[in-house]
Amino acid sequence: MIQAVQKTVSRLRDFVWEDDLRELNILQRATVFVLRVLHMLLKELVGGQLNLRAMSLVYTTLLSIVPLLAVSFSVLKGFGVHNKIEPVLLSFLMPLGPNGAEITSRIIGFVENVKVGVLGSVGFALLIYTVIALLQKIEAAFNFVWQVENLRSLSQRFSNYLSVILIGPVLVFSAIGLTASIMNTGLTQQLLAIEPFGTLLMVTGKLVPYILVILAFTLIYIFIPNTRVQFKAAAIGGLIAGVLWETTGWGFAVFIASSSKYAAIYSSFAILILLLIWLYLSWLILLVGSQIAFYVQHPQYMTLHRVKFVLSNRLRERLSLQVMYLVGYNHYYNMPPWNLDGLTARMGLPSEPVHRIVTIMIDCGYLVETGNEDLPAYLPVHDIGTIRIADILAGVRAAGEDRFLNDEQLPAIEAVDQLAADLDAAYRDIPGSRTLKDLVKSDGEAVSLADVGR
Repeated sequence: MIQAVQKTVSRLRDFVWEDDLRELNILQRATVFVLRVLHMLLKELVGGQLNLRAMSLVYTTLLSIVPLLAVSFSVLKGFGVHNKIEPVLLSFLMPLGPNGAEITSRIIGFVENVKVGVLGSVGFALLIYTVIALLQKIEAAFNFVWQVENLRSLSQRFSNYLSVILIGPVLVFSAIGLTASIMNTGLTQQLLAIEPFGTLLMVTGKLVPYILVILAFTLIYIFIPNTRVQFKAAAIGGLIAGVLWETTGWGFAVFIASSSKYAAIYSSFAILILLLIWLYLSWLILLVGSQIAFYVQHPQYMTLHRVKFVLSNRLRERLSLQVMYLVGYNHYYNMPPWNLDGLTARMGLPSEPVHRIVTIMIDCGYLVETGNEDLPAYLPVHDIGTIRIADILAGVRAAGEDRFLNDEQLPAIEAVDQLAADLDAAYRDIPGSRTLKDLVKSDGEAVSLADVGR
């Protein structure tokens, strides 16, 4: 019996991981892809990283929910739609049952008691900082999923986050109001009396919450991570996460309605415990959808073992030469400069290892970022005819050394020191006096931005 189970598991593993998706038909390809995604999600959840990120966001949400709603309340009050906050918040907390209405009323009470005008400059700055800290925490969680190491620049974070805080609520409530207005028009009411349009509109009305949630999740997956996310990947992740979120909300509401033991166990703390659980589930579903979008965009990283981008010395050297070559080529031939998205697409790699090499080249003084905060590009600091290949390789080899640990602090061993000196001389002698310009001019094949479909 055990051997039969092991044999079945082995066959299933071979079917899922050994076959090339490009060689399978559409049905088999979809089946294998879904199984691979489920495996990766289960591994991520068991590994604990998504759980930890979701828990961290729950804590930050509790600290920031009142300041966030206070800022949104102030913005919406200028448009005369501030009264719409309570129904939307109540809809979000609906899975908590009667407790959702109580939590909503208390939060709204706290928000109404926040007098932004009497906070003063310091108080208002702290209010904005609390909200921005929440958005920064969200971006960090999504960047982890997309394997992006760096957050946006400080100025970019400030401008983008304020745009989300000030414009986001207006767009959300405008969409909700427009949907409600359309459903209440006279033409819509007449169509409801005509079959099959009446049934179709009723079904559409029930699907509207799903559609709005899916659209919201899709936009979050596109704009929050500090990398370029394809619309197809974001839409698939948003679709799965939106349906999962609505379904989980329904199941959570049924669980609360059918169980009264939690109140007996936790007493007056039950309402807080339920709120924490629902916030945790909501953030976890949002992160799971982002993980699905990542694997849709980068299916090559669905493996039995999580891919860790640990660059060997050889890869760092070669990748640095490729980055400098591409940047130098476009600069020499007066072509548009490369940015991080273009470089990663050209090389077919995720942004993390490419950004790591670009950072090394910037720290070594060979590259500089342009002033475009939304999508900075890279240019050589000096004339490429003065940048020696040997210097680039020396900079890569010394990357990571600092005053706490460097070559001079190692113990002196004469035989090892002599060999290291010979290796350093070889690294200088093999490229000789060749420069980046020589490397660029040695290849006659054009490398244009059109190659990456931009």
